[in-house]
Amino acid sequence: MPSLTRTPAWRELTAHRRTWEQRSLRDLFVTDPRRFHRFSLEACGLLLDYSKNLIVADTLDLLLALANERGLQDQIRDLLAGKRVNTTEKRAAWHSALRAGGNAPREVRKTLAAMRQLATALREGKVHGAGGHVITDVVSLGIGGSVLGPALAAAACAPDANSPRVHFIHTPGESLQRLLATLDATSTLFIVQSKSFSTQETLLNAQAARVWLQASGVADHGAHFAAVTANAAAAEAFGVAQERIFPMWDWVGGRYSLWSAVGLPAMIAMGADAFDQLLAGAADMDAHFASAPFEKNMPVLLALIGLWHANFFSMASRAVIPYQPGLGLLPAWLQQLEMESLGKNVSRRGKPLRQDSGPVLWGSAGTEGQHAYFQLLHQGTRPVPVDFITSCTPRSKSSWGEPRTADVENTHAVMLSNCFAQSALLMCGVTAAETEQALLLQGHSPREAARLAPHQALPGNRPSNTLLLPVLDARSLGALLALYEHRTFVQSAIWDINAFDQWGVEHGKRLAGGLLPEFTAAAPATTHDASTDGLIAFVKTKT
Repeated sequence: MPSLTRTPAWRELTAHRRTWEQRSLRDLFVTDPRRFHRFSLEACGLLLDYSKNLIVADTLDLLLALANERGLQDQIRDLLAGKRVNTTEKRAAWHSALRAGGNAPREVRKTLAAMRQLATALREGKVHGAGGHVITDVVSLGIGGSVLGPALAAAACAPDANSPRVHFIHTPGESLQRLLATLDATSTLFIVQSKSFSTQETLLNAQAARVWLQASGVADHGAHFAAVTANAAAAEAFGVAQERIFPMWDWVGGRYSLWSAVGLPAMIAMGADAFDQLLAGAADMDAHFASAPFEKNMPVLLALIGLWHANFFSMASRAVIPYQPGLGLLPAWLQQLEMESLGKNVSRRGKPLRQDSGPVLWGSAGTEGQHAYFQLLHQGTRPVPVDFITSCTPRSKSSWGEPRTADVENTHAVMLSNCFAQSALLMCGVTAAETEQALLLQGHSPREAARLAPHQALPGNRPSNTLLLPVLDARSLGALLALYEHRTFVQSAIWDINAFDQWGVEHGKRLAGGLLPEFTAAAPATTHDASTDGLIAFVKTKT
């Protein structure tokens, strides 16, 4: 594949970028009253409004030409067919097969049936601990992809009063101990989530859980553990019963594993039928991604517009801001998905990239963010593209299963008004002249109004997308998450990078493992850089 920056479409995009020095989004909306209709799209129940981005029709034409030059259609086909798109590890990234329903591989369907059996039995109070007590609490022990996806799905789709209660622990130490202090050992089940069954943080928590069970008088701890792993032998050696071990496969990366047995805690929290809907929503988006022409393909459009802002406007970060109760964990899930996938500096052939790859992703719930970092979004010197996410209506029932009340309706209207207002203000801004006029109307003197106007003016022309779900339910969540998975893949395909390895993470783990013995050794076993040696020595003087 030729260097990206030397392709005809890239050169034309570079020239096209210069035309934006004289354009503003505010003017584009004034001159084209149908801009929203031209630059919005419905798919899989979701509405994407991308009209507030720095694009015109010519921009999209050039971006679509770039996608075609990079052979995107063939790369999408290879991904969805389960070909070895993870070139450095020589394996597929076939997470779409996990939500293929009756067309899924036999081992996937078999695993889903076993998950359903355990989840349903737990929710019906038919699973007991060693002493005969009904399991009332399930604690998922994992880290990274083994916890972010399931925790997000559970928070978004499970009722607060679900039975049993499902908890997620990802850091070893105090967080687990605080949780255990509130639980009854005789009615607690732990799910250990680790592909290798050797992940340091997860095993530390699993060992601590086993010690807690023993200290609480639970002699047969095997009744209180399940595992999701590719290393069944290690799980059995730990004491997990064979029938409670659920498989993981090499062709599913951790950040794409919600749809696999890693999603068991989410299934327990939301129910097996809702989990089926989660898979179905993702499958809807898979089908759309595979078949829709690029100009009407939601993941492709999101990816190309994001690339346009990152590579041609040097926007080095982007924010994802949900105005939706239940989606507070979405930015954290996306951080792993995008930055672990797109944080690469060489091509698939190992050559240094000539352009930037993935930007920094950050964000939080909008109701909190607008009282914190929105100041930077509106008046900072570096524009940050934003994805706003909300739903048209609140859930038909509250998270406790009660019918929706007028208070819920009013709260949702407040959410929508704030979400839409923030995106409109980022786009339009407020000119100094408008600000000065408003200050005069408030009674300020002309001199004072002129002095304050620059401080209160907002530059505008700041891009954003708005994604509207019909309602936050399992099916719409599945479609939303698959949308972002495919968006990520499209960018990796155009940048010619491998989205499915994470060698920075792996090297960090190895170095940490090598350093660990030095905290207890009388003298350092090896010599590192002066900073690392100095930090270890300082810690030893304090312990």
